[in-house]
Amino acid sequence: MYLFPLLRCVFAKCVVSVGGCNVSKRGSPCTYAFVKSLCVHHGLKSPKRNSPYSSVDSERYSSLVKSVVSFKVSSQTPETLEDENEHIYGPVVKAQPPSTRSEPRVPRSPHPFFNSDKSRLDAEPESGHPAQILLKRSQDRSTIPSVSRILQKTLSPEQIFYLERWRRRMIADLGEEGFKEYSLNLFRQGSLFHSAVESILTSTLEDTKPTKASGDFPAEIEGYMESISHILEDVRGVRAIESAVHHGTLNYLGIVDCVAHYRGVLCVIDWKTSEKPKPFIRNTYDNPLQVAAYAGALNNDNNYKYQVENGVIVVAYKDGSPAHAHLLNTEQILQYWERWLVRLEKFMEQR
Repeated sequence: MYLFPLLRCVFAKCVVSVGGCNVSKRGSPCTYAFVKSLCVHHGLKSPKRNSPYSSVDSERYSSLVKSVVSFKVSSQTPETLEDENEHIYGPVVKAQPPSTRSEPRVPRSPHPFFNSDKSRLDAEPESGHPAQILLKRSQDRSTIPSVSRILQKTLSPEQIFYLERWRRRMIADLGEEGFKEYSLNLFRQGSLFHSAVESILTSTLEDTKPTKASGDFPAEIEGYMESISHILEDVRGVRAIESAVHHGTLNYLGIVDCVAHYRGVLCVIDWKTSEKPKPFIRNTYDNPLQVAAYAGALNNDNNYKYQVENGVIVVAYKDGSPAHAHLLNTEQILQYWERWLVRLEKFMEQR
């Protein structure tokens, strides 16, 4: 107990290590011997260990060590680094962050998906040309919203946030004019693609599979047509194509891409194009709601004598890789129907 107070009193300056004890270089020989004997007596002397750095040329790296040791930096945390990054470069996206408020999942006023006045049995296909009812917006129907408009006007804050971020990134890469041209090209390719699919599906008037997607197509859509070639082999008995549907009770309308048998099941088929893979149905965003809305409108439209309870979302790829076909069975389409009703109620509230 008396060793450390004694050492603190005797030595106030530079010290060296003797057998594990700190000993002053300026102490008298007697003091030095005294302290050394104390260290040995109390078992404080430790055996010498070979350091892995003993062979390092310390003189050679002395300037480096001195510069590193003498350099002072302030401690940083993830929060301060983020603040500093934003101060220098600005925020990544100048947009409001998505709201965390949860959207209602159940409609306040449920409406049946099926029409009780129609049979749900899959009747024999009608003879002749597939139905292709034109969309006529008369003066008294000009205020009827479309499925696309309803979905666009009721996007969640999170969807708006990511769409805006994507738009700004595209503008940063392409410029304002380049982005406009890119958007126009996408719209043009989509129109050409749907026209080519319509041409193939209407090439047969019997309950047989359509002709394979081959022939002279514009260069912009050759990859898309090659992408869906294996899908078309499973499509038979086309009932309707690019045909208008109207839900009189819920007061909305739309144009269904195709109604046909896919792998033996009558479905609403929606054709989509993409430059990126969409292997999962969650990658298709609001497309399942769109299919459910079209099917529900068709079931309640007296222009069609049958009902549909299944859907398919076909995603064609520009590079010609095989398209993905996302099937919606009856249980799934009923779930998306409820979500569609929620969006429809939200739209009606905004008007």
